[in-house]
Amino acid sequence: MATERDGARTLCAAALVALLAISLAACGGGGQLPTLSVTGSQTASSASSSASQTGAGATPSISSPASALPMPTLPNIASMLSGKVVAWGDDSQKQTDVPTGLTGVVAVSAGDQFSLALKSSGTVVGWGSDDSGQIDVPSGLTGVVAISGGGTHSLALKSDGTVVGWGDNTNGQAAPPAGLSNAVAISAAGQHSLALKSDGTIVAWGGNANGESDVPAGLRNVVAVSAGNDFSLALESNGTVVAWGDKFPTGVPTGVAVVPAGLSGVKAISAGYADNLVVKSDGAVVGWGADDNGQTDVPNSASGVTAVATGGNFSLALKSDGTIVAWGANDQTQASVPKGTIGVLAIDAGATHALAIVVQE
Repeated sequence: MATERDGARTLCAAALVALLAISLAACGGGGQLPTLSVTGSQTASSASSSASQTGAGATPSISSPASALPMPTLPNIASMLSGKVVAWGDDSQKQTDVPTGLTGVVAVSAGDQFSLALKSSGTVVGWGSDDSGQIDVPSGLTGVVAISGGGTHSLALKSDGTVVGWGDNTNGQAAPPAGLSNAVAISAAGQHSLALKSDGTIVAWGGNANGESDVPAGLRNVVAVSAGNDFSLALESNGTVVAWGDKFPTGVPTGVAVVPAGLSGVKAISAGYADNLVVKSDGAVVGWGADDNGQTDVPNSASGVTAVATGGNFSLALKSDGTIVAWGANDQTQASVPKGTIGVLAIDAGATHALAIVVQE
């Protein structure tokens, strides 16, 4: 865990704030870290394109192209700031036991009960639950520029625009479609996966019991994607969000795939287990969906935010000053950010644990 830093270190971290947005935008993936490249975490991740609700789930209408947000490109990890990993919350599967000596990390992604880290060398390290091989990084995997951990499977985006998956493949979620290329961002969730291509279109695969892999026809000009447990989000270049999925067998959706009316000017998205968070261009955070633990009750302190991450029933926001705000369930201390955690470069949230990259001393 990070410790208290003196005033000089605080000033040093503040000086890095101007570079945080560049680093975060490149981290992508994760799922959930829903920034303009995509993770993560797992990550991390909106004006509705007039999404309407039907008995079968949300049916979005596609908005016209706009140029407010830049079209995505492959993350350039060589330009990212790197650091060390801080983890907190549930450790029942050793998901917060960061490997000794792990440094030079440019991205993190929290799966359900496991964790992934991307090093500046383009290699991946995993720890935590391994019941489905989700932390068994394929031998020889290099050239990785983004990562995303799902329920029990993992994805890696390579510098050549191809995607590699491993772990649970019961529904094909760890097997990217043959011929998938030109990917620039990825997101893995419970049983499905998403890839954003350089032309602003989306490819989805894996589970589809609730329509989570049914990408709306005609959806393009997308700059970020985020996979939720049984639904999906996409951020369009005009700052609006499209949602789909959440089609339960009863025909009674939860509303998590219905974007709030009038929401606009979004710059980052994060889909969770049953809730969503988005960051607006003014640094404000908007949440919707499940709120049984207050996970979508955004606190006033979550202002000047650059990235958000949705956990199982808690939420994280990264502020422009390099600090983290957390709220929602805290039964596993998942919403208790370790004291002295400053100079934060990236965040992600799993089921009941959280990850952050902090500036290396």
